[in-house]
Amino acid sequence: MRRADRLFQIIQILRRSARPITASMLAAELEVTIRTVYRDVADLIAQCVPIRGEAGVGYVIDRDYDMPPLMLSTDELEAAVLGAQWVADRGDPGLANAARDLLAKIANVVPDHLRPFIADPGVGAAPARATSVDGLDMARLRAAIRAGCKVRIRYRDKAGRASERVVWPVIVGYADTVRLLAAWCELRQAFRHFRADRIEAAVFLDERFERRPGDLRRDWKCHFEAERGVRLP
Repeated sequence: MRRADRLFQIIQILRRSARPITASMLAAELEVTIRTVYRDVADLIAQCVPIRGEAGVGYVIDRDYDMPPLMLSTDELEAAVLGAQWVADRGDPGLANAARDLLAKIANVVPDHLRPFIADPGVGAAPARATSVDGLDMARLRAAIRAGCKVRIRYRDKAGRASERVVWPVIVGYADTVRLLAAWCELRQAFRHFRADRIEAAVFLDERFERRPGDLRRDWKCHFEAERGVRLP
């Protein structure tokens, strides 16, 4: 890997991580020595890239830092194509159309020699099985999550019991055949997960919940990781 590419990759690794990244982690991913990482990071800082580091903790980059758009590598392009294929096949109608639009936009800006990676890709997502029908408007649900607004739902559980509750939507999970809403439930005063196909009705409220969406999402991730014994990205 060219040094210029490595410096760019260090920035990309730091930008995509929500947690500090140690020099040893960078060295392992870049397949270089820790000493090389120290030198590269020092050079980036000297070029006014806002990277901060603390011994024993790791490096972080200022979240407001931005760079001019750079050309995608073939691996990055194939990753984008594969992800867009998956979403186009399994996402709700709004996201599926957005995924197709994304591929069209990428195809319009990449050089001619990279367009075959989109028109005739060497990667592909397996065809989806029949997806259950959502019981609410997923585009409006995603908008409610972004705005931090409450939703009143009528839900029928696996045993057929119906209930009405007001929830604070946190995140929508997209599985192969079903979509799941993770939310704080005012009725249970706890995080709950609801299958979208079991939501029989939904009213999108203008009332905002008493937490910042990002803070609520972090609390849900901690809850999920503790409950399932897994670490979310």
